Amino acid sequence: MNTSRILIAATLAAAPLLAHAQLLQERNIPLSLAQQIAQGAVAACAQKGFNVAATVVDRAGTVRAVLRADNAGPHTIDGSRAKAYTSASMRNTTAAIGENVQKNPAAQFVPAIPGVIALAGGVPIRAGNEVIGAVGVAGAPAGPTDGDCAAAAIEAVKDQLS
Repeated sequence: MNTSRILIAATLAAAPLLAHAQLLQERNIPLSLAQQIAQGAVAACAQKGFNVAATVVDRAGTVRAVLRADNAGPHTIDGSRAKAYTSASMRNTTAAIGENVQKNPAAQFVPAIPGVIALAGGVPIRAGNEVIGAVGVAGAPAGPTDGDCAAAAIEAVKDQLS
């Protein structure tokens, strides 16, 4: 009987400690900023003469904004989404992920993960060191150009990312 009373008392004493477990706090990309980045990426590629699609996802890879330029191919929407998702989920550029897949035999099956693509054009969006989303661009004749347009769009809003 004494042992059960001690156990009950210990449980009741620990209950307040368990109730105060710290909640996670995460920063995420707001819709207005996602729209600005998507617009900036499409505009950056348009200045180079390319019709692209740009997709911005949040830190969890959920789509926040999508824009497809006039005359951009229909495949560019899926390509830009996959690049953004890959970049957000792996917290790296898709160009770097693609290089790693080519150089590292242990990474060769990364593109087999559903929704992941190892083509240049996806760039993480960071607030300080924290990835809060990513932008993916597809439709330029070369992945590095897609990546340049994505990076230019992020650069244009960097003052809003602090």
